[in-house]
Formats: sequence, structure tokens, C-alpha cells
Amino acid sequence: MRIGTSVVVMAIGAVLTFAVETDSTEGFNINTAGIILMIAGAIGLVASLVLLSPRRRETTVEGRDGRTVYRDDVV
Repeated sequence: MRIGTSVVVMAIGAVLTFAVETDSTEGFNINTAGIILMIAGAIGLVASLVLLSPRRRETTVEGRDGRTVYRDDVV
């Protein structure tokens, strides 16, 4: 799930939880489904932010004189 999809899933869950009222749903609670969608959207949002965050990477460059130089790059 990407950031936009996670936000949409959380919004749909919020609508189902707070805006929809039903009287006759046997065996299916629409409010619980909304809460589950909000939680799934929040988990997807956190996961996508963690996976898209910049990481430190170490690059090894060998010079012409045979020395090895280590350089930290932020990607």
C-alpha cells in the first residue's frame, strides 16, 4: 500500500465508522469494519513511510593509487 492508498482506506473506514448508521445488519457490524479499515490504513501508512524513508549507504571507491576510500551517501 502506498501513502495515497493508505489515506483513502483510512478515510473510507472513518466514513463507515462515524457517518453510517444502520439498524438491520445481522452478523455484520459496519462500525467494526470501519475501525478495521482505519487500522489497516494506519499500518499501511506507517509501513510505506518506513520503506520510503532515506537510508544511509556506504560507498566504497578504490582510488588510482590502490587506496580504498569510504564515503557515506544519503540516498
